[in-house]
Amino acid sequence: MKSLLLGVDIGTYSSKGVLATETGRVVANAVAEHELAMPRPGWAEHDAEKVWWSDFLSITKRLLASDGVKPDQIAGIAVSTISPAVVPVDSNGRALRPAILYGIDTRATAEITDLARETGGHFDSQSGCPKILWIRRKEPEVWSRTRRIVNGSGFFTLRLTGEATIDVYDATVFAPLFDTRDMRWSAAFESVVAPVSMMPRITWTSELAGRVTREAATLTGLAEGTPVISGTADAAAEAISAGLADDGDMMLMYGSSTFFILKTPSLLTPKGFWGTRFLEKDSFAVAGGTATAGSLTRWFRDTFASGETSYEALADLAAGSPAGANGLVVLPYFSGERTPLHDPEARGMVFGLTVKHSRADIYRAFLESVGHSVRHNIEALAVQDCAARRILAVGGGTRNPLWMQIVSDIAGITQVVPQQQAGASYGDAFLAGLGIGLFSGMKDLRRWVQPGASYSPQAGTRALYDQYHALYRKLYNDTSNEMHELSRLAASSGG
Repeated sequence: MKSLLLGVDIGTYSSKGVLATETGRVVANAVAEHELAMPRPGWAEHDAEKVWWSDFLSITKRLLASDGVKPDQIAGIAVSTISPAVVPVDSNGRALRPAILYGIDTRATAEITDLARETGGHFDSQSGCPKILWIRRKEPEVWSRTRRIVNGSGFFTLRLTGEATIDVYDATVFAPLFDTRDMRWSAAFESVVAPVSMMPRITWTSELAGRVTREAATLTGLAEGTPVISGTADAAAEAISAGLADDGDMMLMYGSSTFFILKTPSLLTPKGFWGTRFLEKDSFAVAGGTATAGSLTRWFRDTFASGETSYEALADLAAGSPAGANGLVVLPYFSGERTPLHDPEARGMVFGLTVKHSRADIYRAFLESVGHSVRHNIEALAVQDCAARRILAVGGGTRNPLWMQIVSDIAGITQVVPQQQAGASYGDAFLAGLGIGLFSGMKDLRRWVQPGASYSPQAGTRALYDQYHALYRKLYNDTSNEMHELSRLAASSGG
């Protein structure tokens, strides 16, 4: 083996790493599972030291222990993480509190309102600036010791190279502190968010952040001087693993939530979604995502599975229920909702229960709820001239063929799953190769990523699912006020 590329991805419930050759062949992989901390309702956190860094050390050491692998064979490294993730660090680069995570963390509702009023911008639970402001307001002792605010990938470049960086794609979630037009930090918003001196250096995704330091080499087993690429958000790296090469390609990621990235020919800003620059100069995308997906199936399994601990067993159970789950509709807003609703106080619902319903019906309705949320997003994009031409499905949910077929039937879409299912870490490995010059551009993804299974809508389900989808949409519209009232009641009682 000549050049090996190391990609590591830090996800919501696990971290994954791969070593791949420059032709895309995976020679080793490793996984480290961890928990999502939810210390209070609406909070979602990871301990950057005990979870992120510990996982990285475990993964790299196991990969380096693979037969025939030597540290000096690793030609480049890239790390992706969940995004946004806000981590205040001290002068030594050590995290001062657990990382505040992406849109499933809805604690900063007051800060969202205040920043919108003060800046005239739009913010939601996926925005980074309200999370920074929350720390500044609520944890003054942490803020007084904070020397830098980093995102997830910036935490790793800081640890590995001594340089804190953030790529343009991930920086966009920190607007307006990040000026998306000029691609720089804006001093105009220092007083209401944070000093720009606290923020990491802005780079393109595959730009060299630095090289592994002697200290990092000792801790990780990596070779000192190994190039480290700036890295990006997990969803963007997952899009690379899916083969997102051309305008009109959409990556649909099934993880703890769903997230999608649609590559566009220009910078578009459809209402309810996030228009952004992408991973290379003169590349653009529209992004969006729901608040739940795999977190729903995990919650159901942990709460109601009664000994059926595998998702395969639950899928077999759901297969025994017909389309429509015998008259059940689930609203999947168990952690609020991101696009296109942007409602952190939305709440989940199982509608239509009778004494005749079984666990199979309820679980199938949970799977179908994700299909309805995907359809809602795709239709909301299409009416704004952002239609997807090719949908590339990735993530843990793609291992459930029933779920993939349900989503295709409800949303009326064909989904293509790549052969290689290593996930975002596989995309990271490609980005590392791009950063050190092994690849000439994203067009090389056409030979790096090969298509696998495909799911197309089945005849005979569309008319039925159209009726269920209309009811799905109506349920939220008719009950959102009651959801918000219930959210406030729960908050006031400490629930």
